[in-house]
Amino acid sequence: DDLAIIRPLQFSAESVMKIAVEPVVPTELPKMLSGLRKIGKTYPLAQTRVEESGEHIILGTGELYMDCIMHDLRCMYSEIEIKVADPVVSFRETVAETSALKVFGDSPNGKNRLTMIAEPMEKGIAEDIESGNVSLGWAARQVGQFFETNYNWDILAGRSIWAFGPGDCGPNMLSDDTLPAETNKTRLRAVRDAVKQGFQWAAREGPLCDEPMRNTRFRILSAELAESAIHRGGGQIIPAARRVCYSSFLTAEPRLMEPVNFVEIQAPAACVSAVYTVLGRRRGHVTHDAPKAGSPMYMIKALIPTIDSSGFETDLRTYTQGQAFCQQYFDHWQVVPGDPLDKATVLRPLEPSSGQQLARDFMLKTRRRKGLSDDVTIDKFIDDPELLDIVKTFEAM
Repeated sequence: DDLAIIRPLQFSAESVMKIAVEPVVPTELPKMLSGLRKIGKTYPLAQTRVEESGEHIILGTGELYMDCIMHDLRCMYSEIEIKVADPVVSFRETVAETSALKVFGDSPNGKNRLTMIAEPMEKGIAEDIESGNVSLGWAARQVGQFFETNYNWDILAGRSIWAFGPGDCGPNMLSDDTLPAETNKTRLRAVRDAVKQGFQWAAREGPLCDEPMRNTRFRILSAELAESAIHRGGGQIIPAARRVCYSSFLTAEPRLMEPVNFVEIQAPAACVSAVYTVLGRRRGHVTHDAPKAGSPMYMIKALIPTIDSSGFETDLRTYTQGQAFCQQYFDHWQVVPGDPLDKATVLRPLEPSSGQQLARDFMLKTRRRKGLSDDVTIDKFIDDPELLDIVKTFEAM
């Protein structure tokens, strides 16, 4: 089962920095597309895609990686002039609490109803799924034993997992917590693939700003399904599953996550204060600071958000007269301070946001860049007026 002609490579870093590219001369677009296909083959960590706004996006691990990609794209693969937008980063969407109430989603024909809640997963599960320490390709008993041994789950909770997402190793989970006394299990098993597809779709494009979800577990609590198979096909169940994933996600205190880089800086003792100054201006914080044995250099280890790391190396060299050297790479995802759905947050144009305003600022700017409407409303995902009133009451509290 483990044999593969070409096994996918495992990387410790993630492609979290992205730039939008377009040819200076619009008629040369086919040449740029041909070059982007070659970039995808040459750079194993690079990803290229077209967003809904029509932008051609390149994702890479950092500034140096992106510089190499753009040099090859301009000089070797397409041989044309290319305009590049300012670099931005990928975000992830997650939840901070269990859903405030059970929410349901109806299928377009009104004959099927799925009820779900969303909740955050325990620390470490997302990393275990991504690194392949647990797989749904295993027998159900083995999956159940893994979660029982490592996370003290009930054996049945581990066996009831339906899917990870997005993809086979995505850091989100869908599980079936329905009871046979309340739900027709035979019908639910018949639509299992359609529910999984709806979950995968939702996990790939979250409701906050169309970014993938992370560290979220969706639990199906009940399902009312039509008797006739023709009334519960994929066209009915997939959109219902996606909508109920979104509505349960939005009632569970949604949060944005941003990538964080680990930075290792070597500098003379006289430059240490300048290094601290540069890090402080970019939301960085030092985790280790000690002299390097046998040399006049200091070793400083720090964490800095990837979105603030653009131009960090140039800034560091400028402040230390070229005496400091740094290496940085992706380390982990962390929750952005603040509530992205807090409409009381006031954002002033042309002024940088700070503190608890950051999440709201990042979400709105990402939505505008992608051509989405300015704000997120749960009204789009809940049809029942009574349930909508209850949700709005919880939001107002």
